[in-house]
Amino acid sequence: MKRRITLIALLLSLGATAIWAWNYSALQGPFRGVLSQDPRNEGIEADAHFGAYLQPHLLVFNLKSVEPGKAPADVFRVLLQFADAVKEREFEMVVLAHGGAPKFQLEGAYFHQLGQEYSTQNPVFTMRTFPEHLLRPDGGRAFEQWAGGWLGVLNQQLEDFGEFHKQWYINDMAPSPPS
Repeated sequence: MKRRITLIALLLSLGATAIWAWNYSALQGPFRGVLSQDPRNEGIEADAHFGAYLQPHLLVFNLKSVEPGKAPADVFRVLLQFADAVKEREFEMVVLAHGGAPKFQLEGAYFHQLGQEYSTQNPVFTMRTFPEHLLRPDGGRAFEQWAGGWLGVLNQQLEDFGEFHKQWYINDMAPSPPS
């Protein structure tokens, strides 16, 4: 009986190691490369893994912490650089989480497009139009797609970009008011 338990423990350990190695080589390794290749990314901590570590059609980008002084544009740049680093992979859905809690989703095709366009697309355009592609964790639209005069649309898009970051991680990081 003891031999059987030892064998089962060994197999479970090997399985867990294989799952970790698969996630690391496919996602976390490229993400670590993104963080280390650009000194502007220092102070942003996150991880990337498959959904439940076993679902290769689902990518989870989990933001863990952002040092004070880092702007939303810094965090967004890291996300875009990561999309570029994994642009050869395709996902059905990308989950943007903070502290392990899902906050938003993106269609995998749009995330793939972000990676494909990273080196050529104007980052301000990407920033402005990004929120309209976001979904809530339940699948509903997170932000409007604006129409009308260009100045009004630009203003609304930039407000949505700021609100996206607040809902994704900034509000969670704000100190609690004293009781």
